[in-house]
Amino acid sequence: MVTLAHGRHDHLAAQHESLARGSRRPDHYLVVAMDDPDVRPAARHGLDRHVVRVPGETLGLPLAAARNVGVARALARGADVVLLLDVDCLAGPDLVAATAEACTRHPSTVWSGVVTYLPEPPAAGYPLDRIEDLDDPHPARPDPGPGRTLLRTDPDLFWSLCFALSASAWRHSGGFCEEYVGYGGEDTDFGHQVVARGLEHGVLGGARAYHQWHPVSDPPVEHLGEILRNAALFHRRWGTWPMQGWLTAFEERGLAVLRDGQWVREAPVGAIAGD
Repeated sequence: MVTLAHGRHDHLAAQHESLARGSRRPDHYLVVAMDDPDVRPAARHGLDRHVVRVPGETLGLPLAAARNVGVARALARGADVVLLLDVDCLAGPDLVAATAEACTRHPSTVWSGVVTYLPEPPAAGYPLDRIEDLDDPHPARPDPGPGRTLLRTDPDLFWSLCFALSASAWRHSGGFCEEYVGYGGEDTDFGHQVVARGLEHGVLGGARAYHQWHPVSDPPVEHLGEILRNAALFHRRWGTWPMQGWLTAFEERGLAVLRDGQWVREAPVGAIAGD
């Protein structure tokens, strides 16, 4: 199993425990620390966590490259199935078992899990011993229900929060395009690349994950520059615009505009905090 981390150390610790509580534990638990020396190896709850380090990029976090590094390391350790789980996500009790079985049975399918966005946690934290009681999947994403699957799902809906694939499917896919740096677009690009290379998308109802709460901005204005740059890259590669909801929201706020067929920044450089 591979997760990327830059900060969110409490979330990582909770994810670690959730994986250890599962009906099947991952054979290898690898964390790719992106420009974060404080992410450390750990042996907790009977599960070892190993750390792979990648440097940061001036343009943003190297999410695409870091996933490629993590999966390469997992395959080098002998993994025949790789589950990638966002650092903010807790594993449902059967997540690892369900993805391992599905990828073994259908090695040419890239399986997405079903993600619930959790509310702000109580003072004692989320109840990891009964996390499935909080199951409430994101309404904009397909959910076939526990024990069921959907096949040939829309690549535009591919989500990197929780997905799994066989080693052979990963090699056939070519991995993530490392031209993407920073926030946005690299997972939708991978979704299209999977189809272009003759693989299939599916949603695995038994693979449940739970996204821990954290503050967000909607649209993510602090990532305006990264999103515009990555959207332009996606357009060059695939001929369509990704992240259209965000692009439209930026336009409505006077931050970006579609000019001469390209989305460009409308706000002066430095006008967006954190961008």
